[in-house]
Amino acid sequence: MPELPEVEVTRRRMAPLLVGRTIARVRTTRPSYFFLTPPAKLRRALEGRTVLALTRHGKYLMATLDNGQTLLLHLGMTGQLFTSDVTSPRLLAKTARSALVPAAQRSFRPDLHTHLVFEFGDGGPELYFRDVRKFGKVGLLATGKADPRIARLGVDALAIEPEALFAATRKRTVPIKSLLLDQAVLAGVGNIYADEALFLAGVRPTRPAQRLTRAECLRLTRAVKQVLERAIETGGSSISDFIGPDGQDGHYQDERWVYSRHGQPCKRCKAVIRRVVLGQRSSHFCPKCQR
Repeated sequence: MPELPEVEVTRRRMAPLLVGRTIARVRTTRPSYFFLTPPAKLRRALEGRTVLALTRHGKYLMATLDNGQTLLLHLGMTGQLFTSDVTSPRLLAKTARSALVPAAQRSFRPDLHTHLVFEFGDGGPELYFRDVRKFGKVGLLATGKADPRIARLGVDALAIEPEALFAATRKRTVPIKSLLLDQAVLAGVGNIYADEALFLAGVRPTRPAQRLTRAECLRLTRAVKQVLERAIETGGSSISDFIGPDGQDGHYQDERWVYSRHGQPCKRCKAVIRRVVLGQRSSHFCPKCQR
């Protein structure tokens, strides 16, 4: 699932391709749980609108329109936002075009999983929102209207402060890994980066949150930001479906310390990385480096 780094990479790379452009035409697939706003209403409301800004909170993207409305986007588990001129071999390999000869695979064409297409008035590259599993979301917010999905989110993970994290851990008996994944506490952190941050902070994912000291919360806060910022620098993690709007893969997966490395030696101490299940999610840690 795309986490904060992948969504931030998407925002940064998509903003120059979206902000300032006028949406001339919108194409959608038929109504489904992918659409928070009915497709027909979405098409009518977006055509002719100009995008003024593209912001992010946690894993949500928000495009501000020239009439004050906001387009809400969430990539879900397999969502992909990219332009019509991408030449990603990995993307094309997962579509029907993989059956074509290589010379015919150079560009993507919208398929049945491409639920949202923007055509722009300047005639430039179109924007596609493709999601095989349809757990992604798109919806339109009226001017001045808040969305409950955003309202219940905690502080963005890149802005978390040590004292806020320490306060959130008090009287919480859940494992610290589960607390980090609670979007009402920390918006944007998912399984990959929680494991990585806990390793850098030297904290086991199974530790009860309330047992962390102030010093450990300080280390963990710094580790969360360090991991997220490094993942953004490297373009995110392309372990499964994620690609950037320009079709480029992320490369943070090549730098992982513990995530999905169970049974392999720790890069720091050579102990064997272990895996446990917390809240139906796999957690990876080094038994020697993390306490």
